[in-house]
Amino acid sequence: MNRTNLVLSARASIERGSKSFARASKLFAPQTRERAWLLYFWCRACDDLADGQDHGHGMSTVTNPDKTIAAMRMMTTRAHGGEQTGNPPFDAFGVVAQECGIPKRLADDMIDGFALDARGWRPETRDDLLQYCYHVAGTVGCMMAVVMGVSARNHDLLDRACDLGLAFQLANIARDVAEDAAAGRCYLPQEWLAEAGLESDHVMDPDQREALVTLVARLCDLAADYEASARVGAAQLPFRSRWAVLAAAGIYGDIARAVKASNGGSLDHRIFTSKGQKLGWIMKAFGQAVVNSARSDRAGLWTRDRLA
Repeated sequence: MNRTNLVLSARASIERGSKSFARASKLFAPQTRERAWLLYFWCRACDDLADGQDHGHGMSTVTNPDKTIAAMRMMTTRAHGGEQTGNPPFDAFGVVAQECGIPKRLADDMIDGFALDARGWRPETRDDLLQYCYHVAGTVGCMMAVVMGVSARNHDLLDRACDLGLAFQLANIARDVAEDAAAGRCYLPQEWLAEAGLESDHVMDPDQREALVTLVARLCDLAADYEASARVGAAQLPFRSRWAVLAAAGIYGDIARAVKASNGGSLDHRIFTSKGQKLGWIMKAFGQAVVNSARSDRAGLWTRDRLA
């Protein structure tokens, strides 16, 4: 499949898999937009392979997860090296990796996150949770920064890009507590559960709902901290990229804010943002991108330097 057709397939994938990201991506300059779609195409495919999903929907049991992860690594390595794999999402990654110089270690780190899920890993501490969020989402933030022209040696700005990925993933985890529990997963740190008197295999126990709602709110507050940090990094990007990043931060940040405001409602029904809210953030982010005045230090935030 040539580059043009890969871009068309990638666009269809992001429009099906994430309306929030699809809408924000349209704010990028044309070349950056195409590259963002190509990267998303591969990320979405890897996530779907790991979870037995179709564009993030319908989680099912993966028969041989270790074999799936090994195949993912093999195709990613081949694509990153410039080989054709015959698998469009991986070939899309090969194109954008070659064009932008995406470091292979970031791709490897992302797949390491799926390997954690494959072996039924659960976080013991808050740092464990944040390291997992780095693997499955912070890496994507770093790769997107490279796609937007950030040097892979600009560690300070990559840390801010990583923060946006952490914010997104923490919002996802807060929103999906009930869905994850149904699939036998729990991403709430064991130390948090112990403090609240909860057990990871019984987080949905009706008698413990109040304690669980408190922990979900704690996740949402953590997401807000990383969103604020990421906004500072966005200030260093070209205008259209800054606008797109700020719009995505607002749209996804609203998910965490809505989950917290639901006071447990997210445990009963899926939280989402409306088309009107998304459009509202696109307009609001334009103003924020023009003013470009975000300020926040990273004191106390998890950093990639803590990787084991």
